[in-house]
Amino acid sequence: MTETVQLFITCLIDSFFPKIGEAMVNVLNRAGVRVDFPSAQTCCGQPAFNAGLRSVARPLAMHTIRVFEKTNGVILIPSGSCAAMVRYGYLELFKDDPAWLERAAALAKRVYEFTEFLVDVRGITDLSACWPGKLAYHPSCHLLRGLGVDRQPRALLAAVKDAEVVELPEREDCCGFGGIFSVEHPELSAEFLKRKIANFEKTESPTLVVADTGCLMHLQGGLARQGKSQRVVHIAEVLNRL
Repeated sequence: MTETVQLFITCLIDSFFPKIGEAMVNVLNRAGVRVDFPSAQTCCGQPAFNAGLRSVARPLAMHTIRVFEKTNGVILIPSGSCAAMVRYGYLELFKDDPAWLERAAALAKRVYEFTEFLVDVRGITDLSACWPGKLAYHPSCHLLRGLGVDRQPRALLAAVKDAEVVELPEREDCCGFGGIFSVEHPELSAEFLKRKIANFEKTESPTLVVADTGCLMHLQGGLARQGKSQRVVHIAEVLNRL
């Protein structure tokens, strides 16, 4: 029987990178997974939550819970930051509201990040993807530290045919995006970005792979402003290439 998952697309993919969403659906279909998309979904509330605006984040979280409570199965999120928000941020947001905390906890148990689901739930690493040349991988902060997901994207990339995965120096350092951090501390964010790009160049890889679109947007923008030819791609785009 084909498994059906619910896709939480995230604001950045929906607004700026729809091809990543399409790539992810293609990969999941190839893995024997059917994808549903609850059309009433909107922002999970993470930007407001991270800014300390709990009264603004709470209605967004409530709406997300209501939308996905009407569905069944795993909730799949192609972003470590949004997945961490729903899995852990909602529990903090509703810690003083027993009724909503119970609903948030029930939802959190259904949430998986994209690579986490493929490797840990479906037991898949080889998707017959092919990407000739070098690839470097940047582990985004929420994915690595918030969810503890690192082995999974690495296992998926290791199975990509014709790809040479090279180590990114100081790989665990933040790229500087950090959601509202890049807005509140633009000077620090810019310095983090410069260091990450310099380390990327040391790999001599033309492509940097990420699993979070915030990092992708930030890094690709930095490369463009510096006139660099390298590019940043989401892991779903790599896995979608045959």
